[in-house]
Amino acid sequence: MAFPWTHTVLRSHTCGELRRTHEDESVHLSGWVNSYRDHGENLVFVDLRDRYGKTQIVFNTEENSEIDAIARRLRREDVIQVEGVVRYRGDDLVNPKLATGDVEVRVHRLTVFSTSKTPPFEVDGADLPNEELRLKYRFVDLRRSTLQQNIILRHRLTQAVRQYFDGLEFLEIETPILGRSTPEGARDYLVPSRVHQGAFYALPQSPQIYKQILMVSGFDRYYQIARCFRDEDLRADRQPEFTQIDVEMAFVERDDILKTIDGLLSHAVMQVRDIDLPTPLPRYTHADVMERYGSDKPDLRFGLELIDIGDIGAASEFGVFKSVIASGGRVRGINATGAADKYSRRLLDIDLKNFVGEYGAKGLAYMKVAGGRLESTIAKFFSDEQQQEIIQRMNGQDGDLLLFVADKANVTSNALAALRNRLGKELKLYDPDSFSALWVVDFPLLTWNEDEHRYDAEHHPFCQPHKDDAELLDSDPAKVRADSYDLVINGYEAASGSVRIHDSAVQQRVFDLLNIKEEEAEARFGFLLEALRYGAPPHAGVALGLDRWVMLLAGDDNIRDIVAFPKTQRASDLLTGAPAAVDVRQLQELSIQIDQVQ
Repeated sequence: MAFPWTHTVLRSHTCGELRRTHEDESVHLSGWVNSYRDHGENLVFVDLRDRYGKTQIVFNTEENSEIDAIARRLRREDVIQVEGVVRYRGDDLVNPKLATGDVEVRVHRLTVFSTSKTPPFEVDGADLPNEELRLKYRFVDLRRSTLQQNIILRHRLTQAVRQYFDGLEFLEIETPILGRSTPEGARDYLVPSRVHQGAFYALPQSPQIYKQILMVSGFDRYYQIARCFRDEDLRADRQPEFTQIDVEMAFVERDDILKTIDGLLSHAVMQVRDIDLPTPLPRYTHADVMERYGSDKPDLRFGLELIDIGDIGAASEFGVFKSVIASGGRVRGINATGAADKYSRRLLDIDLKNFVGEYGAKGLAYMKVAGGRLESTIAKFFSDEQQQEIIQRMNGQDGDLLLFVADKANVTSNALAALRNRLGKELKLYDPDSFSALWVVDFPLLTWNEDEHRYDAEHHPFCQPHKDDAELLDSDPAKVRADSYDLVINGYEAASGSVRIHDSAVQQRVFDLLNIKEEEAEARFGFLLEALRYGAPPHAGVALGLDRWVMLLAGDDNIRDIVAFPKTQRASDLLTGAPAAVDVRQLQELSIQIDQVQ
């Protein structure tokens, strides 16, 4: 592909552009020295690299002694420009690993723009250094082809998003970065105001309130590639600052949002991965996925559904199962098909037991199916008839490994969901390049906070209660479903949204359940509540995690690999040293005094 803008004094072509059709042309290339090979006999070979690819360049110092000394001093990551003629390598010397592998450039002029210190690691090395070193020298790390392709994919995805929404007459509208602190689940990043002493802005966890106000203001189709901030504990798929594809629509119901995002996902994966994704995406209720997979973000690239054997356990002579059922708990398990010989007793008794223990389980029971019966230290506590019932219910066959957790209902869900994901990966039950997407709908409106003995919002305080559950708001709020929905891709939450409350009276009823009194609600959300009193249309929206979309489409599992300048798991920037102390005068202007850290 030709790049007209590259036809400048410093480069006529990129390092990934030249082909056999360019043979005998005079070209200018600029880039980084990727590798250097001195073959003696007056020949020096260099692979020159830019973000488009690599080209082999050749210095024949016998033909051009003027550049002999300069060429022999070149080292990795020096930045140079060469002028030369494109030549065919020859049938026996073609490099099939390079797009430019048919040709090389015979150099007759060399300019060194800058020399490089010895890099802390090789850009194209097979073994990567630890992540801290890579983040400290991110400017070197970003030269790696894998990271560059991830950043390019991110660019292509954002362009596909804008193209799609523009075609549907959405408006891209920016909302403030400096806003008011509101309770949305995670801690806010606070910004002190110099002008208003003692007052603080908050960086947005999402543009939630602003986009609802835009709906009240008559902008019925809004989207934004929005920067968001949350001061929370980090994981491999989470950053303190992240990017959302933020969407809101007026005069719509849930299905309108889901169909719109189905179309967006289908368009995006076709544009960036050439995958034809059938739509509409499948939809599962929250209750269904929690029962079958133990998780509200199930990976459906493989099976291993959770199966309840509580009734059989209660009727058996196995004391652990009987006591758990008697105390109101559950006994659930999964069938690791064909895995009976793949996990030793030591792995089962120690490794997998400790693994489920991290999710609250007190133990892990297991049985192997062999000869149509169960083999285990606990099998003797089950009659022949009960063993057959377990095998039948678990769809067991000889060679299968049956794994069980007996505990509180939520513990069995958490532990077995994590174990299911681990087994799916270890047993290679799915193609890591495959793509599975689904909607989970009808989440609970509220969750009970055991520590504070009150309700919390499952998503956020502005979710519309399901129309079929409105009467339960007063009589049994724990059973009220929200008209909410999550998009799940390969076991990751990729989007979350809901139909919004547009009636201020209903909004206050939800605030009451969350123990947010009318005075507090007015103080914290008064601007939204006031907007709702001035004619609010029915509206709904969704926020899609752009970073996670890129991570999933890139086939990666570390979100830091698809962000140009990420933070560590301790929310620090090793490249710049942020966060860092500031000048005392800056603090004095803000009337802030820092206590000495012991």
